[in-house]
Amino acid sequence: LGPTGVGKTELAKTLAATLFDDEKNLVRIDMSEYMEKQSVSKMIGSPPGYVGFEEGGQLSEKVRRNPYSVLLFDEIEKAHPDVFNMLLQILEDGRLTDSQGRQVDFKNTIIIMTSNAGANRIVSPKTLGFLQQEDAAADYKRMREGVMEEVKHIFKPEFINRIDEILVFHMLSKEDIHKIASNMLAGFKKRVKKQMDIRLTYAKPLVDHVAAKGFDKDYGARPLRRTIQKEIEDALAQKIVDGEIHIGDEVRISIKNDSVCVQKIIKKG
Repeated sequence: LGPTGVGKTELAKTLAATLFDDEKNLVRIDMSEYMEKQSVSKMIGSPPGYVGFEEGGQLSEKVRRNPYSVLLFDEIEKAHPDVFNMLLQILEDGRLTDSQGRQVDFKNTIIIMTSNAGANRIVSPKTLGFLQQEDAAADYKRMREGVMEEVKHIFKPEFINRIDEILVFHMLSKEDIHKIASNMLAGFKKRVKKQMDIRLTYAKPLVDHVAAKGFDKDYGARPLRRTIQKEIEDALAQKIVDGEIHIGDEVRISIKNDSVCVQKIIKKG
């Protein structure tokens, strides 16, 4: 649970990569596509005689082919009640029968459901701890209780009771954004080296710039990726297209007059 852009989906990706060696072992289901009554057939496959019967369901077929995976049901609160009934069976029995009568085993999957329910009750880290004698744990407990009150109004007790653990994410602070910006830039640097054998160098001012430009209290960390793409990736790509930077070059990315500057490092001698 938590507001948008705080890392709920990213956690699922990391879990898939850590437990099953690859982010590709993440099966992501956007529940905004399952708001209608007929949505269940999309999950388990069309009934016999209908178009798409042989293709299998979007959920059941993926798990049948890859039983060791992380299942991410994104924005679960948007799902139709009939979809919830199907999920109850999975959470209770660990199995599901698809439209072709095949039993799909979910016992080797990890199921994660994200929701924005109660997000308005999650306060900024700056406002937490307004009573000096209360520590961070007490602040979090109070916030979590407020979120859970709203959750109980949205989800039925039998559904909540089948969930092993409910995690409530804080809103991101500026310090969190700075760490995420640093990690994203490190990932971009690694990707450029692997794909084009171009070695990037940069310093803390670039991280500060990306964090400042990409910080948005309403959208969390999502604008960071767009900032890196727009201001850094596009600038580097343009230099490559113009023939100023080639495979094997070393490139410095710096900040000048609050703008990103991409320069090829020319070695002396």
